Amino acid sequence: MITLHALKFSRATRVLWLLEDLGQPCKRIDYERTAEFRAPETLSKVHPLGKSPVIEDDGMMLSESATILRYLVAKYSDHSHQPTHGTPAFWRHESLLDYVESTFAGVAMQSIMPAFQHKDVPKQAKSALDKHLDFITAELGEGPLLLGANLTLADIQISYILALLDRFGLLSDHPGVAAFWQALLFQPGYIAATKAAGPMAPPE
Repeated sequence: MITLHALKFSRATRVLWLLEDLGQPCKRIDYERTAEFRAPETLSKVHPLGKSPVIEDDGMMLSESATILRYLVAKYSDHSHQPTHGTPAFWRHESLLDYVESTFAGVAMQSIMPAFQHKDVPKQAKSALDKHLDFITAELGEGPLLLGANLTLADIQISYILALLDRFGLLSDHPGVAAFWQALLFQPGYIAATKAAGPMAPPE
């Protein structure tokens, strides 16, 4: 059985969501955040960088959400969370999956962190975020999800950043992305994961 090291209010919910979708149990080890909302020192004993999520499976340890999601669909021979391999839709999906953490997350956090600290979001940061949210709106097309009606790994991957943006009111100027986030809230795997481990974003 997979062991999932899960920090509260973190990207780890993505992994639990996919496991719920796949009907696969896991041994979940939860880690509470510190008073400063940081990862506890105990996570450094799991991963040298104190990262979460981390999974252990058959003596192998993996980190990085996108890698873990890809590993799980390969391990369990799941073909429902990605377009057909090798098609243009597949490669578009892979690009969006990697875009979330390689590009979008860094831009989004420049607005999220000031909001979390009850500070005004710098205009430059908000402008950069708006540009990316416009890009995501265009990628959604007719929606409701990134590649239409079927939930993909890219949808699960982007959910954490959208949860934080919504929590701090940063989706209000982008109704298309806000509607996308609302659609994700009704996904069975999301509902099961957050019922089991708590919400993605910290409470108000």
